Amino acid sequence: MKMDPGRYLLLWNFAHHCRLPWVRTDRWQCEIPSTLRSARRQEQLISKRLLRDDTLTDEEQIGTDSEATALFSEQEVSQLLINIQKGTEDRAVSLNRLRRGLQHKETQQQFIRLEGSMRVLIGLFTSSLADLQMEAARCLHELSHSSDPDVVSACLPATSYLLTYLSGHSIALTELCLYTLGNLAVEIKAVKKQLLPQGIIPVLASCIQSPHVVVQEGVGYVLSQLLQSKEAPAEIIPLVLESTLSQDMLRLICSNLEEGIGAAVEFAWGLHYIICSQVNNALLISQRTVPSLVKLLLELASMIAATSVEGLELLICPVVRCVANLLAEGDGCELLVEEECFLKALFVFMQYFLPKHVFVVQECLWLINNLTADNTIFCCALLRTDCFPFLLKLLCSQMVSFLVLTVLCNIAAKGAACCQALHQKAVLPALISLLALPDVQVVSQDLELLHLLFHHWPEAATDFVAQSGLQALEQYQDNLQLQEQAKALIQTASQLAAFP
Repeated sequence: MKMDPGRYLLLWNFAHHCRLPWVRTDRWQCEIPSTLRSARRQEQLISKRLLRDDTLTDEEQIGTDSEATALFSEQEVSQLLINIQKGTEDRAVSLNRLRRGLQHKETQQQFIRLEGSMRVLIGLFTSSLADLQMEAARCLHELSHSSDPDVVSACLPATSYLLTYLSGHSIALTELCLYTLGNLAVEIKAVKKQLLPQGIIPVLASCIQSPHVVVQEGVGYVLSQLLQSKEAPAEIIPLVLESTLSQDMLRLICSNLEEGIGAAVEFAWGLHYIICSQVNNALLISQRTVPSLVKLLLELASMIAATSVEGLELLICPVVRCVANLLAEGDGCELLVEEECFLKALFVFMQYFLPKHVFVVQECLWLINNLTADNTIFCCALLRTDCFPFLLKLLCSQMVSFLVLTVLCNIAAKGAACCQALHQKAVLPALISLLALPDVQVVSQDLELLHLLFHHWPEAATDFVAQSGLQALEQYQDNLQLQEQAKALIQTASQLAAFP
């Protein structure tokens, strides 16, 4: 996936030789394996969720954005509402038919235009008849999935009741209420302004204690929707950090993966949003977030080849990013693990998921960058590890070559000993090959790495010239973006080769 450099801190300042960790704030649009959401019909992590019975037909599974014709005319919708109000024997049947009709956007719009329709629906939702209450909840859920602001606004009077039923005894109703709230929360500021005063954060802090995985995952979804909003840093995240939610999120990320991988993914992204807000990362660090997540990554690396859990890449991605971003905070972050051991775990992920899930490789390289950006110990550990040849092989991958070069620049900036080690590990042939690429960003980073090598270990310049490196550089002497770097490097290499 293409990354936007403008959204990250610049790693390499050529003029000042200043190295900084990168901070990632975006979110991958990763497809979720169907096994993770067997009863759900969503394709991406960022989306509204729709809970429906698996027994529905393909025709009934059509979403609210479908162009299909509505199941009922306006008169039929009105008649269904009359039947529901009268309390006739087919009341439940009429409500069920209404719910099926509300799967279509045209029927949704017809329904909310009918006077008193939402009042009737909310009345049934708050009734003591469990079957009618559940069917009314499904109707509200269908409406919450709409992309029409008017339909979403019509659901606002139900938010206080949705929150109330999160404390109920029905797991199915609790789950449905959670996803309805999550769908509503993503749409408009007015919803957040209602939900926060109504106490959604304390309610979620209580609800997350549920032993039921489906409820935990639902809480994770609601939190994820709230925490990624523009208002979150000022209005939501401080409340979350004041509660016990962040600690419970961390606990559920790191436990019960065989049953709760979906919940772990949701909470990991939620934790990522909290960290990116930088509201109070010192608190998260004090709660041992980094050691806990590092321990989880080590466990995943040891079990990944033998595990039957699908979708681990969706968990590894946000967890790796959480660790990388907290490391960017600098002081106070302790990994509490041997350097080579942790690096090997990251290489396990990269080797296992390449080439199917390149985004995992990218995330691991971002983390390795932050580990090595200002840490000689990790640079030396990376040079020692038997995984280093695989790192050089990654230079051939256009999707990650820039990131690999950046990590190598981190190592080279540490001085003569590291540059000597890089030279002995035969990095020059790969660097010369990269000069033939059309990617200006990659070539520029390649030239910076060569500059560091020649500066700290002049013998590398002699070998560079002997391996036809100067001829590879000559093509950039007329390139407006690269000519200054290329000419300076040609001059340096020529002088060092002439007087070794």
